[in-house]
Amino acid sequence: MPTIDTSSVYEFLDFRIDCGRFELTGKGHPVRMERKPLELLMLLVSREGQLVTREEIARRLWSTEVFVDTEHGINTAIRKIRTALRDDPENPQFVQTVTGMGYRFIAPVSVVVPVQPVLPPPNSVTPHPAKRRAVGWYLAAGAGIVLVAAGALLYRREHRSSAVRYTQLTDFTDSATAPALSPDGHLLAFIRGNSGFLTPDQIYVKMLPDGEPKRVTDDGRPKYGLTFSPDGSEIAYTVMDTSGFSTYEVSALGGEPQLLLNNAAGLVWLNPQHLLFSEIESGIHMGVVTAATSREDLRKIYFPDHERGMAHYSFASPDRQWAVVVEMNANGGWGQCKLIALGDQKAVRPVGPAGACTSAGWSPDESWMYFTAAVEGRSHIWRQRFPAGEPEQITFDPTEESGIAIEPNGKALITSVGVDESAIWIHDRNGDRPLSSEGQVVDWPSPPEFSPDGRTLYYLLRRSDDSQAELWSTIVASGKSEPVFSGVSVVDFSLSPDGRQVVYTTASKDGRQLWIAPLDRSSPAIRVNASGVQRPHFGPRGQILFQKAEGNLNYLEQIDADGANDAKALPYPIEEFQGSSPTGRWVTVAVPNPESKELPSIMLVPLDGGTPRRICTTFCVPRWSPDGRFLVVPVEDSSRSSSGRSLVIPVGAGETLPDLPPGGIPPLAGPDIIKGSQSVGRGRMVPAKDPEAYAWVKTTVQRNLYRISLP
Repeated sequence: MPTIDTSSVYEFLDFRIDCGRFELTGKGHPVRMERKPLELLMLLVSREGQLVTREEIARRLWSTEVFVDTEHGINTAIRKIRTALRDDPENPQFVQTVTGMGYRFIAPVSVVVPVQPVLPPPNSVTPHPAKRRAVGWYLAAGAGIVLVAAGALLYRREHRSSAVRYTQLTDFTDSATAPALSPDGHLLAFIRGNSGFLTPDQIYVKMLPDGEPKRVTDDGRPKYGLTFSPDGSEIAYTVMDTSGFSTYEVSALGGEPQLLLNNAAGLVWLNPQHLLFSEIESGIHMGVVTAATSREDLRKIYFPDHERGMAHYSFASPDRQWAVVVEMNANGGWGQCKLIALGDQKAVRPVGPAGACTSAGWSPDESWMYFTAAVEGRSHIWRQRFPAGEPEQITFDPTEESGIAIEPNGKALITSVGVDESAIWIHDRNGDRPLSSEGQVVDWPSPPEFSPDGRTLYYLLRRSDDSQAELWSTIVASGKSEPVFSGVSVVDFSLSPDGRQVVYTTASKDGRQLWIAPLDRSSPAIRVNASGVQRPHFGPRGQILFQKAEGNLNYLEQIDADGANDAKALPYPIEEFQGSSPTGRWVTVAVPNPESKELPSIMLVPLDGGTPRRICTTFCVPRWSPDGRFLVVPVEDSSRSSSGRSLVIPVGAGETLPDLPPGGIPPLAGPDIIKGSQSVGRGRMVPAKDPEAYAWVKTTVQRNLYRISLP
């Protein structure tokens, strides 16, 4: 990096940067950081106490990369630095933001003389920093007693640092996710994009270790669940379209995908003639089955108890007697993994850590199960000895991991490593601009909301490495941001029609608690005596509407603010409650189709007894403007990105809906489908009062694939 002395070694508090080795350590342990953030940290540390402007950062770090959005690149790099250093942007110890100008490194820095390393032989693994320091001390010592002590210390440090080692396999400026290995371990398949689940991004392959990535699909449908055929010649993957879930396969050399099996998701081969996959029984109730490749001899293995449960993936053990299942729970979130016996429908038990489990795998000798799971808001790799061990965490870095592909020799696994960054942006007649403070903006299950006057935006924000979200507000005109209830962890929320109150839930050991509070903090929050509350919203008469599980079904229920009159708002079960209109007259619910295997219908249901209206032909999440004058329906949605397109549909007085197509609005529909509609170039947006103005959560994911050696 220009003008940085590559022989310099800097220390600040518990951290150390060796510029020559391009290495950051904390308390003697390596801290992984990608190249650009580490270059920026070196620059800031070398200029301790001085303002480094954004213009200088862009010139020094990105001058030769002409197609890079340097504004976004700097923001992302600063966030990754804060994550690695556990630095709170509001009360920084290390990096101070000078608003509108740049950054200043404020921690005291000392320059140390580095110990000259003993270079490893070619192609060897670079030793842990603690080992290098121990070796340096060993060489410097002269007395025999010191040699013995140094040897003992080196032994202890070698064993402590031998847990995992990382080898980078891809080097994309965007992301690589969802790794899958061919049976011989030579070919790696993955999705190049932000997400490995229900993403329109494309599938790539790479010959290991050093082959060039090659794109093999041109399929814009949402997809997930890559797996190789037994001979490694085909890659199967799941797609979701208007008919539901299906499995397609494409040649590992590329080409046109072909339908392999309808109503099949998360498919894997048990052997060349038999398959393990998930299918929908009714509504979206998805469970695990086995069948021949022709779908003959189909046998049910496991279905979640709750009708909203969806067992999306199953990972078979090497002897094909067991499988680890990754599933969504009654609320549509990822639950703890389950271990099932393929020959016994009753042998089901939770495995892995008690967190949101998103992928799994087995060691070839079947002695270990591996998981990626989010515990306390951070997704890392865990393992558990089969059949009855305790979960053990094996990765701990500030970055997170997702996806698991175990190498055939069992010595390593491949996973996607990186960070997600999300912030609120505003679009108005002056263009686009960022609005939120540094942190992680939460878009599910509670998206941001504008106040009824459109002047303030409310949203959930996670700060630094804190797994808990707080309710924040930002004044749109000035950008002034502050927590609404500082120190209160909020799960989901919604504003009252007049914008004076907020209803929200908090998590406790006894389940979620329901609260109502004034937004101006003029009086304390009041707890409402209700249980099992999910996704609360205000109803038309001031009551609280919420989703609640009863038995194996979800219902929309209501309760008065004083805890009285707890009753069903709709007499029939629903899959999920998406929200209500500003006055509370309409509710948006996903309603199951129990007599078919179609996806649920997204319905607008009037609580005053009128006729329900189907809003979309497939799954969608419509949103109302804060004054109820128009409804926004996404018709093109690019997974977790902020691109896509929506229709802005005018609504009459009293939230009177216009004529909608009888079967709902189809994907890719143009504005001519409903009179007075207009298109907006954003798939997931939070409408303001003006149809030309809206907010959105801009999510940036930077991930690459790494080989991680196993302890």
